[in-house]
Amino acid sequence: MGFTIGGIREIRSGTRRRGRPSECTTVAEFTGLWGWDVVPGARTVGGTCSCGRPDCRAPGAHPLEFAPQIPAGATLDEVTKSWGEFPGATVMLPVGRAFDVLEVAEPAGRRALARLERMGLPLGPVVATPDRRAQFLVAPGAAAELPALLYRLGWDDPTSLGLRGLGPGEYITAPPSDRGGLGPAHWLRPPDLDSATSPPAARLLLGTLAYAAHRSRP
Repeated sequence: MGFTIGGIREIRSGTRRRGRPSECTTVAEFTGLWGWDVVPGARTVGGTCSCGRPDCRAPGAHPLEFAPQIPAGATLDEVTKSWGEFPGATVMLPVGRAFDVLEVAEPAGRRALARLERMGLPLGPVVATPDRRAQFLVAPGAAAELPALLYRLGWDDPTSLGLRGLGPGEYITAPPSDRGGLGPAHWLRPPDLDSATSPPAARLLLGTLAYAAHRSRP
């Protein structure tokens, strides 16, 4: 991609020099450093979704339909111009392009993450949501393969584990944006240049995630 840690410092220092909003800095890191597309998302105001639909099924947790996607590779100047049209929008990441997501209950995710780190397995970024879910970013295609992968590991039903895959057409809320008025998402494991651009194959993590999810069931 041609980006370096020095590039991160340049984006951040440039923001301070030019008075750029901090949310633009965050979006520019996602697009320019991690190589992710970004979409402005709705937020909740007084318990009501900013999309304006009274029957909204996911208040503060979906992309704004009229907002354009900011593509991977967008610079800080390009982000500032685009994001300025949607002040206060949440930052949402499309799933199924640069990564898919394996999601489990946060307690199980934390246990699995600690074990995977001890084992020295390759890991991608991991998000904790305010509704106590852990989202592991993995290579694209994982959501479609999840039932077959679990079956080969001896697990018949991912729903019984509280384990699900997110793939094309779905979105996650990126830290530190608020999700649904419940509070901010945050990183359990933040992205770096390697893990963001080359997330691990789901099969490398799935056995540990499934076991931790099984052990965490009430």
